[in-house]
Amino acid sequence: MMNQRRFLAAILAAAATLSLLAGCGGNNGGSSAPASGNDGGSTAPAEKKTFTVGMECNYAPFNWTQVESDEFSVPLESAGHAGGYDVMMAKTLADKMGMELVIKKLSWEGLEPAVTSGEIDAIIAGMTATPERKENADFTTPYYESEMVCIVRGDDALANATSLADFTGKNVQGQQNTLYDDIIDQIPSVNHMTPLQSYPLMVVSLQNGEADALTAELPVATGVVTSNPNLSIVRFEAGKGFEADTTVSIAVKKGNTELLNSIQAALDTIDTDTRNQWMTDAVSRQPANG
Repeated sequence: MMNQRRFLAAILAAAATLSLLAGCGGNNGGSSAPASGNDGGSTAPAEKKTFTVGMECNYAPFNWTQVESDEFSVPLESAGHAGGYDVMMAKTLADKMGMELVIKKLSWEGLEPAVTSGEIDAIIAGMTATPERKENADFTTPYYESEMVCIVRGDDALANATSLADFTGKNVQGQQNTLYDDIIDQIPSVNHMTPLQSYPLMVVSLQNGEADALTAELPVATGVVTSNPNLSIVRFEAGKGFEADTTVSIAVKKGNTELLNSIQAALDTIDTDTRNQWMTDAVSRQPANG
């Protein structure tokens, strides 16, 4: 009888030991199922890829900086918000590609190096795809086309000009490192002034009487004159104006075919009427100091 009791006690002790081991074993492996039992594969949604676009944010109505946020603007990393035609284009393209838009405010001279280095994915900044630029970047088809004009003081006789010949001997100024500066030499015997970095600076030069005229694309000129009613736009008669490519395109890093094709596919879905309406809206919305 004593042996049977000892035998039963041994069995009970062994059972207790096994029970304890089983209870502790789940804490040692580090990969046990969650206590809630919610292991049905409900994963968090994948984050959107970012689409980082560079622009001056100082070239209205294509792009500008504004203090307040609105439905058309995008916040900048430093301060303020980016607005304008290029912002509307960038927002639409990012949405169509399923990407999260980020806008970086850069100087005009810094845009091409930034896309080459990978700091930004694309340039959407009213940039013309010149042969020189095509050596370092790939471009979409044009997303907007305009005409080249001049901006003059409204009380100047040049406000009635109809041809480049009317600007002979005048002080004409363009923006640094742009087509707007290159074309000035098409004017006979012109005094080609030193170009300036931005249109706000150029407008001051014109207002102060240092420059007699500024070169610009029509949307830019319209925006400048809207903000400065004492200035006037000169549009030339057929065959008497500048010979220039006034299209603007989107640039990506040379060889980034995948991104280029994605942008182009999205761009192709935006019709010309929509693009032109965006420009009209941008001109009406641009800030007074844009």
